[in-house]
Amino acid sequence: MAMVGLFWITADAVYVGAPPGTEGRGVRLTEKGVEAGAAGGHRVWTWEELRSATVEGAPVRSASRRRLALAVEIVLTAALGGTGEPPEMLLQLETASGTEELAVHAAAAGAYDKEEFALSQDLLARFVDGGASPRTLTAWGRVAGDTTPKSSERQALLRKWTGG
Repeated sequence: MAMVGLFWITADAVYVGAPPGTEGRGVRLTEKGVEAGAAGGHRVWTWEELRSATVEGAPVRSASRRRLALAVEIVLTAALGGTGEPPEMLLQLETASGTEELAVHAAAAGAYDKEEFALSQDLLARFVDGGASPRTLTAWGRVAGDTTPKSSERQALLRKWTGG
């Protein structure tokens, strides 16, 4: 499993934010659309029925502030035995009948890099307009291994996947 931007990628799936935890809450992106699982049930939206998909409320920092936040988090984790639940963010799906908000946990330690966040939003827009497919990310996940790439590599991947 590896994190690239707002996406958690495995050989079998792409998630927005963290993959589903023990409570089963998670948002999976497939070739056909968005699947949300939660205690209340399972919902699906096809890419064709979506007008937009954006993430709101994600913790985002510049590269220097991200390094500082990560250092603080490491100290707090060591001293206090953890910092609790990861931050929550919302995936907003706009359809002809209105907006759906799906809560997901952030997967980044501390915060997402500002550039990766912007590129991830661009990639979500490309999924909606049909210009990109989550299938490309899972294909990468099958050969990438279990290590999250460095920031510059993640940004290069996101640019490639958005066609930029």
